[in-house]
Formats: sequence, C-alpha cells, structure tokens
Amino acid sequence: MRVYVPLTLPGLAEAYRTGELGGERVTAYAATPALSDWYESQDSEELEYAALGLAAHASLRLLAADPAAPRRRVVVAVDVADRAVDLAPEEMGEALVPGPLRLAKAASVHVDAQGAEQDVTAAAAALDAADKDDADAQDTVDLADEHDLLWFATQEIPALVDGPDAEGGRA
Repeated sequence: MRVYVPLTLPGLAEAYRTGELGGERVTAYAATPALSDWYESQDSEELEYAALGLAAHASLRLLAADPAAPRRRVVVAVDVADRAVDLAPEEMGEALVPGPLRLAKAASVHVDAQGAEQDVTAAAAALDAADKDDADAQDTVDLADEHDLLWFATQEIPALVDGPDAEGGRA
C-alpha cells in the first residue's frame, strides 16, 4: 500500500540526514476504505490523489506549528506492506504505520512550488480560524489546496533540502 507522510522541509532534511521517517508509529494517509466510501469512488488514482491531498493538509498543520519552517508543504510517498498498515484511526484516510520508515524505500517526494508560498503562508495562519468554522479563513485554506504539489524523484531530495528549488519538479 502506498502511504503519504506529511512533513515540512526541515522534517525532510532531518529524514535525509538520518535516513528515517518518523518514530515508532508514523501517521500517514492512504486510499483507505473510509476514504473510498466518502469519496464515492473505487478509482485507485483518484483515491491516491485524495490521500495525497489529505497529507498535504496535514503538512499545512505542521507548518502552522513551526513558524520557522519554509512555507511549502511536503509529502513523502512510501510503499509499505498492506499488513503493516493500521486503518483504524478516526480520521478519514489516516493510516498508522510502524516506523521508523526508511527514506530509501520512498517512492517519491511532493513539494509546493515556490509560487505557492504566499497562499500556503496565509493558509497556515488561517487554520485555527477555519477549524472554528470561519468561512473567510476556510476560503484562505482552500486557496493553498488549489496548488498542486510538484513531484520529485527521491534522488532529488539533496537539492530540495540543500537549496530547495521546487520549480524543477513535475505537477
């Protein structure tokens, strides 16, 4: 099963330095049965894209908690054994995976383009208000979601963490 692990650029740098993602249990997002039911789709590509979007939103929450992190969402896609994934969490699409996950096993990395930074910055600042049903704040958060994350091969991680220039990735 492919799982999507939300990070920040400093989190990606740490994973690159240690070769590992997360601790004993890693919270990730996946094409779970609950996500399929909610999304009303059995199309695996659509569900994978929805799971990536949920992980991007979780990355936004990580950014809101770390004001020093560059304002770009980061998600690492990792393939794990189906039997290792706990699909029981309360959140739709959420999956718990025994960790740490080896970064060498990652399939790809997804990062916001530099052009998304302004909307991501505003969205991170608006998250608390959006959680309290502030419609304007939710609109601000939704603007960040309109930016597709760019795709990077794992071989490109050093360039992302040493001098992130996500403009070279593929949407």
